[in-house]
Amino acid sequence: MPLSTLQFNLTDYPPLSVLSFFAAAAYHRVMELSQPASVLVERLRAVGLRPTRQRLALTRLLFAKGDRHVTAEQLHGEVLAAAIPVSLATVYNTLHQFTAAGLLREVVVEPGRSYFDTNIAEHHHFFCGAIALLQDIPSEDLTVIGLPLPPSGTEIGRVEVIVRVHPGNR
Repeated sequence: MPLSTLQFNLTDYPPLSVLSFFAAAAYHRVMELSQPASVLVERLRAVGLRPTRQRLALTRLLFAKGDRHVTAEQLHGEVLAAAIPVSLATVYNTLHQFTAAGLLREVVVEPGRSYFDTNIAEHHHFFCGAIALLQDIPSEDLTVIGLPLPPSGTEIGRVEVIVRVHPGNR
């Protein structure tokens, strides 16, 4: 049943329950926004993650807008705006779990500053630090030649190029 058709008498609930009601209502509203819950549940289960409410809510927020780059702080801001009860620590932990499971790629643009990329296909990035903008470069638009041999006992797993740009006159 869509959230908009539910009716509650808030006077039946003590104040703490009213807060819980609004948190639950916000959570259910976010869950209605895009993909059916079953698709999200299967996406998490397919990579070995248990589909908790928090993971499902974060999955929906992350992937509902197509390919994107987001910091943990930006995603936490979206969580707060949607009134979903998830801490910043949980956002960080979940982003790292999703990265380890192959749902996201972490792009470290400088020490202590990472973006999480929903596009896990091979590609590169432009990064403008002045405006904190990370943009995709399709892999076919950049050719890397002359890679050095990897250290003994290792092999190259992936090559990621970050082209640093700054605002300029056009």
